[in-house]
Amino acid sequence: MGSTEEQQQPVAVVEEASPEIIFRSKLPDIAINNTLPLHRYCFERHPEVADRPCLIDGATGAVLTYAEVDRLTRRLAAALRRAPLGVGRGAVVMNLMLNSAEFVLSFFAASRVGAAVTTANPMSTPHEIANQIAASGATVVFTEYMAVDKLPVKADGGLTVVLIDARRDGCLHFWDDVMASVPDEDVDDEDQEAAEAAAGFDPDDVVALPYSSGTTGLPKGVMLTHRSLSTSVAQQVDGDNPNIGFTADDVILCSLPMFHIYSLNTIMMCGLRVGAAIVVMRRFDLARMMQLVERHRITIAPLVPPIVVAVAKSDDAASHDLSSVRMVLSGAAPMGKDIEDAFMAKLPGAVLGQGYGMTEAGPVLSMCLAFAKEPFKVKSGACGTVVRNAELKIVDPDTGKSLGRNLPGEICIRGQQIMKGYLNNPEATKNSIDADEKQVEPEIGEIPVAFVAKAKGTELSEDDVKQFVAKEVIYYKKVREVIFVDKIPKAPSGKILRKELRKQLQQQQQVV
Repeated sequence: MGSTEEQQQPVAVVEEASPEIIFRSKLPDIAINNTLPLHRYCFERHPEVADRPCLIDGATGAVLTYAEVDRLTRRLAAALRRAPLGVGRGAVVMNLMLNSAEFVLSFFAASRVGAAVTTANPMSTPHEIANQIAASGATVVFTEYMAVDKLPVKADGGLTVVLIDARRDGCLHFWDDVMASVPDEDVDDEDQEAAEAAAGFDPDDVVALPYSSGTTGLPKGVMLTHRSLSTSVAQQVDGDNPNIGFTADDVILCSLPMFHIYSLNTIMMCGLRVGAAIVVMRRFDLARMMQLVERHRITIAPLVPPIVVAVAKSDDAASHDLSSVRMVLSGAAPMGKDIEDAFMAKLPGAVLGQGYGMTEAGPVLSMCLAFAKEPFKVKSGACGTVVRNAELKIVDPDTGKSLGRNLPGEICIRGQQIMKGYLNNPEATKNSIDADEKQVEPEIGEIPVAFVAKAKGTELSEDDVKQFVAKEVIYYKKVREVIFVDKIPKAPSGKILRKELRKQLQQQQQVV
């Protein structure tokens, strides 16, 4: 784990003199230049690493250097500005694809023209994809052949589809049509800079628009700005003693989906910010992942608990040289000490730790300080301490009073990394961000439960409800339990009282 210089267990700094109990990072705040466009911030060190590997295709071994990625994003940005794409400041494009170099190129090209990217899982249902396209206002979709039939057909022709891997009537091809329309010799850096300046820029412009179920209800567009994402990246990898000690000499594994905020932020953006090489796996496969670790001498492995468990249980792990891995980050779900111990038996030379976040918070709230350049000793099974340049408090949900250590309550986070709000949903934004601009944390680790009030004389079974919902949503959103009630509790305004439903569910579970 490296020298800790006798640093103590990293308990967050607490201010208790004020009426509120506020938790801060053990690491000091740093100066963050979060007024730059996100693409400039992430590639700010490009001149130092121009000839070094940036993106490595895990399937083919093909390498794009930082200079090549920079050049390709400039070409794609020029193509986006022109017909037939016509994308500019304030527009939205959708990335509906698995991990690929094209995902990275389209994301940062959109940033260059002042557009936002809404990311989506190509395994989602046509209904879910159509809803997100409509809600986000996306006019261009970058996708792949396997997902194209899920896209809605717009009678007004208001949706342009760009395929990254095949040709299809009515669609543009990423390389043969879009990129070929702007030859490299036609891209002048000064002209590009002038075009960006002419389009205008505000650090509070939205650059990423992932969708999240948030605290309640249907998925909502989470507006993440250039400022919020630059701040989040800086909180993780900037400063003399960064919370996560990524370096330009690291090789980072990208096996987690880029359409998810964890991979998008902590792998893609943070990796590019430090000038590391990123090995891109189209999708996770355990055997393939271990081969890539051995072949490319991967040093950083951001994972999720199911993958950690798979490695811990794998009989094949011993047949691969995984000794290059020095850091394993786990997020998206909690992981107990027993799993950590089993995993570390397979990779004893690595540091394993956890982080915690949510899309609306930019997304990282806390991170393991064993990952710091000058690491701290940490408690096994913990999800880290609050990130620097942010404030966190725990509040009693009934009284709103802030609480001290080891007391259950709602997590509130404040800082420039949190979302701007939910797209076109001021009510949900108001319910999620309080007057002090603290983001209130929703419950996590929940499974979908449906409360159903039958119409009079209707014959409806639990299986009927489950089958209906299953046709409309991706597999992990399927209803696991159905509860029939006489009526759905509502406020005088007509708003569903979800807290009452939760109480009813808790009472039912206690009886069981």
